[in-house]
Amino acid sequence: MSLLKRIEKERQATGQQPVEREMRVRRQPASPARDAYLDLKTRIQNKLISELDPTMDVTRTDEVRRTIEDMYNNILADEHIVLSRSERQRLFEQIVAEILGLGPLEPLLADPLVTEIMVNGAKNIYVERNGKLSRVNLVFESDDHLMRIIERIVAPLGRRIDESSPYVDARLADGSRVNAVIPPISLIGPVLTIRKFFKIPLTVEQLIEYGTVTAEAMEFMKAAVLGKLNIVVSGGTGSGKTTFLNVLSGYIPGDERIITVENAAELQLRQEHVVTLESRPPNIEGRGQITIQDLVINCLRMRPDRIVVGECRGPEAFDMLQAMNTGHEGSLTTIHANNPREATARLENMILMAGMDLPHRAIREQIAAAVDVICQLERMRDGARKVVAVTEVQGMEGDVITMSDIFKFEQAGYEDGRVIGALRATGLRPRAMTKIEEAGIQLPPSVFGMGGRGRY
Repeated sequence: MSLLKRIEKERQATGQQPVEREMRVRRQPASPARDAYLDLKTRIQNKLISELDPTMDVTRTDEVRRTIEDMYNNILADEHIVLSRSERQRLFEQIVAEILGLGPLEPLLADPLVTEIMVNGAKNIYVERNGKLSRVNLVFESDDHLMRIIERIVAPLGRRIDESSPYVDARLADGSRVNAVIPPISLIGPVLTIRKFFKIPLTVEQLIEYGTVTAEAMEFMKAAVLGKLNIVVSGGTGSGKTTFLNVLSGYIPGDERIITVENAAELQLRQEHVVTLESRPPNIEGRGQITIQDLVINCLRMRPDRIVVGECRGPEAFDMLQAMNTGHEGSLTTIHANNPREATARLENMILMAGMDLPHRAIREQIAAAVDVICQLERMRDGARKVVAVTEVQGMEGDVITMSDIFKFEQAGYEDGRVIGALRATGLRPRAMTKIEEAGIQLPPSVFGMGGRGRY
């Protein structure tokens, strides 16, 4: 007997309306077979949850999964529910995803081609693949179902989301970044955005292979990290700043003490001596908040060799620059800006946000003295993420911060849906090479397009 016929027979035996008649009175039309399937899934799922040992350690996923599978098979046998092999496996995987995972999002999280997941209310789920957005044929059962998944994400982190605090930043266990917004702020129901990260971080070789950056530019960036230059990775939303910061962080020597400061811990440093600090929002009484600024100030007392701030977005920029100017060289951070000049302006505005009563020139002098290199990333029209400029901050002329491009992306056109162009050396030797060479690091002039055989 098929699944739908079996459930239909059970409904008639218990005096329930036939699926077709019940569907006519529902507000939104849906497939009778789908409703029957959801009814069965919900019933078995609720029975499993009620029978599971509440003291079971859910972090032991394989063991819990085997337990659920045994109970699931017993329920199907006891209730004489006949399913095909594919139906049986699909139902089991969906129930496991609800109990242990994130429900309908599990297959998207497992798909290596999906880089971002966007849930606009219960019935609209979009993903980004290869820089392009598309809608997927997956839905949540209701807004309540979506809210349960959001709460499952934020609760283990000690964070909350409710009408009094209707938005939250969080992360998944694998480091993927999560943002959730709920009514009354959102008018379309709960909204969930997940920025996925590679379980195995991207390597320099992969970035070069993908055309994100050139080998010559990365040779200079490696020397800049080893030579303890202070680096700001700048870019718009989704341009790949955190991924690139991860790659740069990989050049930090393993014998140095690294302290990372983030809103939601997502950096994937592989060195042994890494201390990860994460900010904390206020509790329900409005107390206990720990800001990025608090953490930056505190980490200066922790004897860091390197400070890596996941993103400068507020008053912490002042303390970060102070650290860079007082012996904590080789620090790295990211900032939202569309070009290197705008990045310095954003830093200036952030320092003003800190309430520092300083003349604009004094602030710019702080920035010029602290920041050595700005690496600009951009998401192109075709969805590709590229380094479009590697810019050296050289100093001040009058009231203006002077900068010089060491590498610059030259776009040649747009063909077959792809941006055509290359990141090229400008032929200028960075002033910072003096500091890099003092650290015992030598780079051939050809890296900067000077003398010898050219690259192009």
